[in-house]
Amino acid sequence: MNRALVGIIMGSESDLPVMKSASDVLLQFEVAHEVRIVSAHRTVHKMISYGEGAKKRGLEVIIAGAGGAAHLPGMIASLTPLPVIGVPIKTSSLDGVDSLLSIAQMPSGIPVATVAINGSANAALLACQILAIKYQEILSKLECYRADMRDKVIASAEKIEKESDAKKS
Repeated sequence: MNRALVGIIMGSESDLPVMKSASDVLLQFEVAHEVRIVSAHRTVHKMISYGEGAKKRGLEVIIAGAGGAAHLPGMIASLTPLPVIGVPIKTSSLDGVDSLLSIAQMPSGIPVATVAINGSANAALLACQILAIKYQEILSKLECYRADMRDKVIASAEKIEKESDAKKS
């Protein structure tokens, strides 16, 4: 897929280290995406344009990272019918709890899916799950990803059990 299916947005460049994990996961699943800085407070017109034009440009999911008051995910959700996944970003003053509550407590009618504080990798996985409803190749990659995780846990558990049993002998 050449066109971007997922938009990753954030309020400022300082959010990029957290949001890079979302991009890394999407690259792993070969999901085309775009990364943009779109501030709900400092570039409101750019944010409105981005949200209103997202579907027309071919995006199918938006991942929005925000710290502090964390208005970006909700504001974008109010501008587009696309699913929006909010990533609360840890801040120095309240450790991201303020961001988490701001994103999770959206008013009825304008939902925003919310992941853990700094959980942009899970946001990307959720975006892949949403896209997998429509795109078989993404579904196949998700199934392999989950099987690999399962196999690693089983191998790790077997190793620890053997080591534990050897110490008993």
